[in-house]
Amino acid sequence: MTGHTDSSPSGPEESQESGSTVEGPQQHISPRRTALAGMLNTMAHRLRQPLPGAQPRLRFEMPPVQEEDQTAPESETSARFGHPGPRMSSQHPLYVGFMGTVGVGVALLVYWIGSSTTQLLLWIVAALFIALGLDPVVRWLESKKFPRAAGIVAAVSTLGLAMAAFFATLIPTIVQQVTEIVEEAPRWITDFINSDFFRSIDNQYGVRERITQELEKFVNNPEAIGGIFGGVVGFGSTVANGLFGALIVLVLSLYFLAALPAMKKWGYRLAPRSRRARVEALSEEITGSVGNYVIGQAVVALVNATYAFIVMSIVGVPFAVLLAFVVALLAFIPLVGGVIAGVIVTLIALTAGWQTAVVYAICYFAYLQFEAYFISPRIMQKAVAVPGAVAVISVIAGGSLLGVLGALIAIPTAAAIMLLVKEIFIVRQDKH
Repeated sequence: MTGHTDSSPSGPEESQESGSTVEGPQQHISPRRTALAGMLNTMAHRLRQPLPGAQPRLRFEMPPVQEEDQTAPESETSARFGHPGPRMSSQHPLYVGFMGTVGVGVALLVYWIGSSTTQLLLWIVAALFIALGLDPVVRWLESKKFPRAAGIVAAVSTLGLAMAAFFATLIPTIVQQVTEIVEEAPRWITDFINSDFFRSIDNQYGVRERITQELEKFVNNPEAIGGIFGGVVGFGSTVANGLFGALIVLVLSLYFLAALPAMKKWGYRLAPRSRRARVEALSEEITGSVGNYVIGQAVVALVNATYAFIVMSIVGVPFAVLLAFVVALLAFIPLVGGVIAGVIVTLIALTAGWQTAVVYAICYFAYLQFEAYFISPRIMQKAVAVPGAVAVISVIAGGSLLGVLGALIAIPTAAAIMLLVKEIFIVRQDKH
């Protein structure tokens, strides 16, 4: 009886197991592969375990949402916290004078901090602008089941490799063409001096003699020679500061991109709870529009520079690669950047002949019209929409305040202000 009861339940299981191993050879797992998989699982489990004595890194966690206790009686509240006692009236002269003095002091302190850290603030704004531009790419990768850390690494690595490849290809050509310009400059000056136009001006105003006198004064002036060396040193320090600033902006962009969701949550918690949902909706719309604008403007600038390079190569404009790089930089400035780039390249094309300049100007400015009505609307359809007059005024104002960076962020800033006015101020005014 005992042997029968022990063998009856195991018989079908053994037959099924033997059938699965014999009849399905493709599902058979070798003992060596099983042992390797077990070893890998054991190693992974050990790696996930903290080191002996290690403690988790401290994090600045968000405080929980405090629920209002409206059921507590007033007596219980007074018993727990005590009576606040009499307060000084806000109309008391001492209170008004003290708070006024504190307000003026805080305002002066903020002004002093802002004026002393202007460069740092510009780096922070540039890094935040880049982070908002890369955030749509990271979120798209997150929608494809990528972890956010992997998405950040992929986006930043792709951008870094693209920039490195671009400059590795561009810098040797720029150096070669700048060298050609330096070598050709004396010949251009000699041809200009020997031209009939310069001779007529020299006969009337004595330009050659005046230039010779000024050169002698400059050479014999030790302060001028010292100014040259000071200018060289200043240029070197400017380049070093620029490289250091680029490194700081890159590091800050990585941190901002990684911490952007947490930064948003903290920002939303600063708003009152009754308005938190509205603040979150408006902020998400603004940041999404800024990110789409940055990506769209980068694509538009790349297309613009590529077209300009093709046209310059066909019509024979000198220094096509160098000028294409200039066009790409200026095309990042909305509205006026493309026009400025077209004027600069057209003036340089005059050195190859007025026919070359006219052909290039016609082709490029016709492309600007095509870009304004066909390319930009399709690329920027999910980005900001700003009226033309507001865009021009904002670009000029941003450029006057913060230079190129101000011109770049002018249109997203104007769009954010217009959105806030439309969704908050106008809605509030319509209720009265």
